Amino acid sequence: MTATELTTIPAVLPLTQQHIKLRQATNLDDLEVVRDLILAADLSQHRADITVTLEGSTYWIADLNGVPGGCIGLEHGQGVSLIRSTAVLPDSRSQGLGRALVRSALTQASLRGDHTVYLFSQEAGDYWQRFGFVPTSGDELSAALSNAPQVQSGLSRGWLHEEQAWKLELVQQESVQQESAGQ
Repeated sequence: MTATELTTIPAVLPLTQQHIKLRQATNLDDLEVVRDLILAADLSQHRADITVTLEGSTYWIADLNGVPGGCIGLEHGQGVSLIRSTAVLPDSRSQGLGRALVRSALTQASLRGDHTVYLFSQEAGDYWQRFGFVPTSGDELSAALSNAPQVQSGLSRGWLHEEQAWKLELVQQESVQQESAGQ
């Protein structure tokens, strides 16, 4: 599926009236769909600059009425993850799809036992603050996720220290259970 095909979603309906399916990317074809979504959402100008891999990472694609409309990824570290490649096609924006993708990724990070989730964002800080993310340093992020593909890419291309990093401390299940038990 090409980036042009991705932008031709059938008649735009409110998200509540569309059939949404979140599916995990499991193969190279799925990663090509992720790349197409990133290009179509204007998050990158060149396919060669998009470093997505299934090694140490998990990506999800949101299909709207059977057509890919957005994606999100998590790169995994020890007790931490990095949200990346959060893309929603222009015709699918402002309908809650991005929020659904982010909530799904945060749930998955919590389920895998992560205590912190990081991301890079220069222009969408207000959006990420709605989820509780706070600014942090690129140095903290790169120390926590030194082997993450996006961190490695940022270091090798020289942009990592120019990016704004964000983090969210997750409430762990154990803490929630203790609070529920009145401990």
